[in-house]
Amino acid sequence: MRWIRAAGRGLLVAAVVLAGHVAAGAGPDTGAARGDGRGPMTLATAGDLTGYLGPLLEGWNRGHPDERVTLVELPDSADETRAQLTTGLRSGDGRYDILNMDVAWTSEFAAAGWIAPLEAGRFPVDSFLPPVLDTATYEGRLYAVPYVTNAAMLYYRKDILDRAGETPPRTWAELERQARTLAPRHGLGGYAGQFLPYEGLTVNATEAVYSAGGSILGDDGRVAVDSPEARTGLGFLARGVRDGWIPREALTYKEEESRQAFQDGRLLFLRNWPYAYAGASGADSRVAGKFGAVPLPGPDGPGTSVLGGSNLAVSARARHPESASDLIAYLTSAPVQRKVLTEGALPPVRAELYRDPGLIRRFPYLPTLRASVLSAAARPKSARYEQVSLVVQAVVHDVMAQHREPGESVRRLSRELSAVTRRG
Repeated sequence: MRWIRAAGRGLLVAAVVLAGHVAAGAGPDTGAARGDGRGPMTLATAGDLTGYLGPLLEGWNRGHPDERVTLVELPDSADETRAQLTTGLRSGDGRYDILNMDVAWTSEFAAAGWIAPLEAGRFPVDSFLPPVLDTATYEGRLYAVPYVTNAAMLYYRKDILDRAGETPPRTWAELERQARTLAPRHGLGGYAGQFLPYEGLTVNATEAVYSAGGSILGDDGRVAVDSPEARTGLGFLARGVRDGWIPREALTYKEEESRQAFQDGRLLFLRNWPYAYAGASGADSRVAGKFGAVPLPGPDGPGTSVLGGSNLAVSARARHPESASDLIAYLTSAPVQRKVLTEGALPPVRAELYRDPGLIRRFPYLPTLRASVLSAAARPKSARYEQVSLVVQAVVHDVMAQHREPGESVRRLSRELSAVTRRG
């Protein structure tokens, strides 16, 4: 179940997407470049966490003996993977032909000139769920191809809501009321997400702001967070901790801690990614058969999830860019995307898979996940995304810990983000 633990690092689904087994004794192929852009390739990814892709890539290699792909496995942690990638890319290292990237990295890598623009016509982009393509573009150009997507869902204790004659919440007011009144009757915490100051908190905060109708950065990259909508979104999170229906312990949660709390029967509601469904349904789960999942609520109806997932990009220094593009097209083809779901248990980007009756029987959350993805939005696009995220984490954790009021926090967020974007 190691892949579940890795996927639980939330937005860092890049840490699980292209992990696979390199054949014994295989190493990076240093064959000479060919003038037609074709030849052996190296694919950089985080560490091996699933094993399902190894045999899949061996299938590619058997059919393309002159264009074999070798995996280079970096650390399991996506943060560490990103650090190693950026160090090599800044130095002009050309050892990697294809990069497996968290969707939030696309803008930064494109702005830095580390990845090459792509021809959309070479890839099955019309077959993707529409919102996912936005994560692969920068300044109107395609710089990567979506491989795995992700959107958050609200997990809830169906048994408890059923006994109370309640339906799953569609609005924040309903969520707050049920978390405040029903949860204590059963000795449960009301609601939790991922509120430790790391990338997961950036996502949770961005979802709250988006759901309220606000934004962090505008389409032009300018800071847009100083708004009544942003104050409403951060106020919802801060009020939950202040009034007790968000347990203070949740301020220490990442994906796995929050999943475990729900799976152990300690929460009424949980915001998490689809991977948590498998764990909560497992034999060791205290809530197996007792929970459901719905789209995230918002102030007046369904809310907005932030898109997670992984994109594939061709390095600007790729030795064989034509072969690299063909491999990406292969990995996003219908048969491979089906295996992404059935063998990797990861959310694919091909829209038709979410309507397949057989897959829905096997993965009953697919219709909910589809609805969440279709209403989801990309994280703020910035050439300095890492700094943007660090600012959001610090400020939002302060407001949730009751150190600052939401209005003051939004103004501080605007000032600090403006300083970051000016430096960019």
